Amino acid sequence: MDATTIRVREPRELLALLPHQLGFRPQESAVAVSLRHPRGRVGLIARVDLDDLGDVVGGPQLARGLVSHLVSDGAIRAVLVLYTAEDPRYPAAGRPWAAGSGVPRRATLARAAAEQFRESAVPFLPDVAVWVVARSGYLSLDCADEACCPPGGRPLRDLDETMVSAHMVLAGSLVADSRDDLARISPAAAQARHNTARVAQRSRARRVEARAAGAWAEHRWRAEGLASWRDAMERSLAGVAGAPPAVLGRIEAALTDVRVRDAVLLALVPGTGDLPERTLVGPTERAVGEVAASTSDALGVILDPHRGVPPDDELVTAGVDVLERVVAHTRTPDQAAALTLLALIAWWRADGARAGVLLDRALGVDPDHRLARLLNDAVTRGLSPGWMRKPA
Repeated sequence: MDATTIRVREPRELLALLPHQLGFRPQESAVAVSLRHPRGRVGLIARVDLDDLGDVVGGPQLARGLVSHLVSDGAIRAVLVLYTAEDPRYPAAGRPWAAGSGVPRRATLARAAAEQFRESAVPFLPDVAVWVVARSGYLSLDCADEACCPPGGRPLRDLDETMVSAHMVLAGSLVADSRDDLARISPAAAQARHNTARVAQRSRARRVEARAAGAWAEHRWRAEGLASWRDAMERSLAGVAGAPPAVLGRIEAALTDVRVRDAVLLALVPGTGDLPERTLVGPTERAVGEVAASTSDALGVILDPHRGVPPDDELVTAGVDVLERVVAHTRTPDQAAALTLLALIAWWRADGARAGVLLDRALGVDPDHRLARLLNDAVTRGLSPGWMRKPA
């Protein structure tokens, strides 16, 4: 998505931009925004649950972490936007909370989240502006002027009438209704899932037999798995109807093997040719050393800020299509590898919100999945893919 310059004096534009940058409409969330040089350009955008930031025990530590990420991003100012159901300044009657009236939990959380974030920001990013987007409207948390920020806030339709909103709509930006919708993959029909599971089970059994038979037998099993991936990719790139359950089942089983999974990743990197196949060669010392160096070079295209390139849209779109079909046709316990690769593609595309949702699902299936944990750490720290961190 193209970068958009936002100035602090234009809060409407910033509030209009955030759902497009996140990819969804936040609910009960706190969104911290880094404003960088020059002229307050929007930088890192980090979303957390409002319950977590407003918590009196864990909230202060989370706030310090958010501020640290923003400072590392080069922030010169920061804005905190709270998304919650009601205006935290007023009860339904439209008058300020009376002393001892018992402020509802959601309003208390919103105020605590703002206070804890501001306290953590003081040494680095003073004067943090806090805005609230409620169901009834948007408002400044600190504004008591009803002519400026009436009870319930200004109309939300104002945000849809900004230049930023118009620009994003014209650019084809779509905003999901919720965070979960960013990565919703509908399951295939029951019979198709059953057929895929049977093929995957047989393929996993063949791998056990191949291991017992020796390194070259295991290599052949891996090569067959990668060939199934290539077959499915060719179908997707040609616009042919999705791969059959037999192919998807072999891919599901193959992705549980780290070598095949990494070969699939390399196949999504432009210009790698037959490198994915060569990573699966038999275990000779020279071949393994050469492949390790070649693999490192190829992965540098994704990770290294000096060599990083953006993804080839046609190639990764086909990859997403195949991986989503694998997820749709497989049982939940077997989805971790495909979900992690989908998250990696989303991160490479600079879609951190979708990557985060997919990683939550992958780690929910397999909390010890190593690649998912490494990628989750990068996403949590706000690390961008290599091509976005290239020195100017």
